[in-house]
Amino acid sequence: MKRLAAAFAAALLCASGGAAVPVAGPDQALIDGDTMPRKLSEFGLFVSGGAALQAGVVPYELHTPLFSDYADKARAIWLPAGTKAEVGGDGTVAFPVGTVLIKSFSWSGQGGGKPVETRLLIHRKDGWTALPYVWDADGRDATLAIGGRRVPVSFTEPDGTAQSISYAVPNKNQCKECHAEAGAIVPIGPKARNLVFAPQWQAFRSGRFTWPANRIAPLPRWDDSKSGSVAERARAYLDVNCAHCHNPKGSASNSGLFLRWTDDPTGVNYGIGKRPTAAGRGSGGMEFAIKPGDPDHSFLIYRLESLDPGIAMPELGRGAVHKEGAALLRQWIADMPEDKKN
Repeated sequence: MKRLAAAFAAALLCASGGAAVPVAGPDQALIDGDTMPRKLSEFGLFVSGGAALQAGVVPYELHTPLFSDYADKARAIWLPAGTKAEVGGDGTVAFPVGTVLIKSFSWSGQGGGKPVETRLLIHRKDGWTALPYVWDADGRDATLAIGGRRVPVSFTEPDGTAQSISYAVPNKNQCKECHAEAGAIVPIGPKARNLVFAPQWQAFRSGRFTWPANRIAPLPRWDDSKSGSVAERARAYLDVNCAHCHNPKGSASNSGLFLRWTDDPTGVNYGIGKRPTAAGRGSGGMEFAIKPGDPDHSFLIYRLESLDPGIAMPELGRGAVHKEGAALLRQWIADMPEDKKN
């Protein structure tokens, strides 16, 4: 969050002298239209010549984020003037037409931490549109990659392991696979229970979002033992990393494996004692998605720790194994009583 705040501050100051930089602001007509600009800069969401946020584009974070090959992600939101986002009693957020959700991917060991990709999710009158942009080599602008792209990326994992992968920028149609709900594209991450705004943006949070009377409990942070039990943090991890597909309206609905935070009881449909359905060789010959007390014979773990394209889960957006996330889920399963059914 500090890095995002610094980037925003840089957007308002000249590189020399500290004088304020005139800013035009995002191009709402272009955002609301039906075109797909070739260059990211055309939207006016970033200050010209780099990745600093334009005035009025507000950074946010998530309690538990989606894992994407150990990328550092800078998230931000643009709400058009005079509009508010409506938060439902269940924590879902109805964003007004003209909203843009922004997510930039970078790695500290890649290009000095300059962004490699920026994805936009734009709410237009006919629904949400997903557009992926790959940053040019000089880091001054990004180019639309409607057909996706492979980008070589190097980074160091938290345990010190050096990694070099072919990072997959999704094509426009692949965005639908994760963001689909009942056939329509929807946002995944910014649900009220998962949204975090830094102190300097609390006025934006309270003034530009309409909140329900009931308190919405925050999602635990998967990697913070103070935020919840092992089971609670494991479920938060599964909600964010898996439930956008594994829900009754998602692209993996035929699996019968549903992993939402609030709506799915931890029984058979949550994978506990669940035999494979539509898993193919993804089951690894194992009997259960989750075998209580035995992570080594739970094919949920087998799939999370695989890089085989026919086995690995999630199917998209991962070229590396999230060792720390898998370790949390292993601990959760190992702690389950072996006779646990619900």
